[in-house]
Amino acid sequence: MDIAITHRLSFKQARLTVLIGFVLGTLLSLSQIALDYASEDASIDREIRSLLQISHNPASRIAYNLDAELAQELTLGLLHSPAVVGARLTDNNNVQLAAVSRPLANSAYRMVSDFLFGGSRQFEDVLHLDHIPNESIGVLHLDVDTFAFGSHFLQRAGITLINGFVRSLVLAGLLLALFYFTLTKPLTGMIRALSERDPRSPVQPPLPCPRGHEHDEIGVLVAVTNRQFESVASEFARRREAENRLTDHLNELEDIVSARTNQLEASNARLSQSNEELQIARSTALDMAHARSAFLAHMSHEIRTPLNGLLGMLALSLDGPLSAEQRQQLSIAHDSGKVLVELLNDILDLSKFDAGQVELERIPFDLAALIEDTASLLSQNAAPNVELTCLIDPRFPASVLGDPTRVRQIVSNLLSNALKFTRAGRVDVRLGQHGEHMRIEVCDTGIGIAQDAQAKIFQPFTQAEAAITRQYGGTGLGLTLTHNLTDAMNGQLSIESTLGVGSRFRVDLPLPAHTPALQWPLLKGKVLVASDAGSGLLEMLSRVLPEWGVTCQHLEEDAPPDCDADLLITDCPQCLVAIREACTVPVLLVTAYGNFMPGEQVAALAPLQQQARPLPRYVLHQSLARILDADGQAGSSHEQVAPSPTHRARILLVEDNPVNQLVAKGMLGKLGCEVIVSSNGAEALQQLEQDHFDLVLMDCNMPVMNGYDATRCIRKNGRWSDLPIIALTANAMPEEREHCKAAGMSDYLAKPFRREELMALLDQWIPVEQPH
Repeated sequence: MDIAITHRLSFKQARLTVLIGFVLGTLLSLSQIALDYASEDASIDREIRSLLQISHNPASRIAYNLDAELAQELTLGLLHSPAVVGARLTDNNNVQLAAVSRPLANSAYRMVSDFLFGGSRQFEDVLHLDHIPNESIGVLHLDVDTFAFGSHFLQRAGITLINGFVRSLVLAGLLLALFYFTLTKPLTGMIRALSERDPRSPVQPPLPCPRGHEHDEIGVLVAVTNRQFESVASEFARRREAENRLTDHLNELEDIVSARTNQLEASNARLSQSNEELQIARSTALDMAHARSAFLAHMSHEIRTPLNGLLGMLALSLDGPLSAEQRQQLSIAHDSGKVLVELLNDILDLSKFDAGQVELERIPFDLAALIEDTASLLSQNAAPNVELTCLIDPRFPASVLGDPTRVRQIVSNLLSNALKFTRAGRVDVRLGQHGEHMRIEVCDTGIGIAQDAQAKIFQPFTQAEAAITRQYGGTGLGLTLTHNLTDAMNGQLSIESTLGVGSRFRVDLPLPAHTPALQWPLLKGKVLVASDAGSGLLEMLSRVLPEWGVTCQHLEEDAPPDCDADLLITDCPQCLVAIREACTVPVLLVTAYGNFMPGEQVAALAPLQQQARPLPRYVLHQSLARILDADGQAGSSHEQVAPSPTHRARILLVEDNPVNQLVAKGMLGKLGCEVIVSSNGAEALQQLEQDHFDLVLMDCNMPVMNGYDATRCIRKNGRWSDLPIIALTANAMPEEREHCKAAGMSDYLAKPFRREELMALLDQWIPVEQPH
């Protein structure tokens, strides 16, 4: 293998060495020339001064005698010096005795010499006699050409530079030859020997070591290379042996594969037959699932339709004059019907989870108000000796983003469960913010759950013990549905419980804050709280009242009330007589709705107001605002009842079931609405042509023309494009809401419905008028 000379190591090393030597030699030569220059420059003045010193005495005598002829000879003699180009002698009266000159020498190097030493120099020597040294008798002037000295200096400098260059060339040649023989030639020989080898040969002879290099780096490189050759040869032999063994194994595998292929072909035939059977089974399962969904939807519709009539008629009957025994019997029937509706809803929700049809909304809603409303709605299920309290963090956001319907189901199931299994003590619903999650806690002092039973209570149709079902009732679906809803919202449900002590269910839901905490209008005053030290009412008021600017003070048991207080809040009706005997401070009694005092007792203990527990924050704030004025003094002592809103609207009820017609008409009539009834969609279109209506309640499944077709016809007419149409349907399946929306309906109300749900829809779609 040939390597270009410029790429060889010897050339590179010689070039680097010569370059360094040349630079150093040049620097040394320049230093020597600089010293020679300084010496030459000083010698010019020194030699001319010597010449003047030699000519001083003769010139002094000539100037003293004023001998022009001798002066001429002296100046001509001075011109014999190579450097002197002009001489002039004058007496003490500056009279010129003699003057001679000659032209400057011409040369190609004169410019360099003049640059270094100057073109010419002038020298003067003042003449005097030895016995009168201080009296001048004349001046001897000399003009000196520096080229006489500079030419010699330039010759020496040139010789110095040429000698340095020649030395560098000689050194380069010697180093190049030396490096070639000691480095390049042995390395080139090794490369040539390696390039001539056959790389496919399994056996490689050892690489010879160049003579004289057995113990230096080249010798070590040759030894290492030979060891690598030996290692490669050994590895090659092992791999050749492994390849031979692998070939034998491949031959065996081919025989095995051939046998297995035959087996697989038989298995594939059986698998194909099995796949066909599975496909048939899958089609059958899908048909059964569709049939089950259709059956479930149909049964839901068929069950909800009579339930709507049953619960509606019971609710209307309970609003009429009844004896105590009749009211109790109807209330039991009404509560049983509600339990049946809740069971039906739980079964439908579980079927939605099984079918993967649960869809979650993401809208802003007031979680604190939702919890308070749910607790107020379920408070009628609380035992007489159970105190139900909502404890809301005062800094909790005013609204969060999430699905309010599903969150309400979670709170309702947990709270219903706590109220069912608690016969005395407290049930608290706590709401706060824990990191990025909203934490809902339902705590009770009920029967508790054993440690080994806590894992199975989230399974459907399962309770902690069989005896619980017999004693307390229930289907065991509430906690299962709560667990599924929490998982669907990426939340976490946990439980802490001790048998016989109580339970704490904790739900952490990722509901981002939408608006900051509500800023309540500040109040002024002092409030006494007459309640047990461990009561939920005292804990709730101690949290809320200071945030509103109201001073809260606990009235100890058997302690006389402070008559300077602006209001006394208590949950003890038995204490009112003693309190009223001590002072006339206004009293707010917080008790269960069924335990309200009759009107004659309220009048006897006036000023007295009653509020049902759990006490919502907005109700408490309104009550305090009515009682406390801006100065913190007691206001009116008479209970002021806010006027109830009344709906004045014409409603078109499209319903084919006579019982449901009576139920809806009775509820709407009690809400102050005028109701016109149509039995099908065709009659509804005729009614709309003849009269004006504020809202349409449309059943979906009717003869002649169903609710979907009737709604589409209504929406095609521009006169009724903004008319609210509310779907009334007994089908609670998730796709039903989409069907109603696609048909053009404004909202959705599932049967059986309650008066509160109907009122909420009217509040949303029809303006509310306050009676004057």
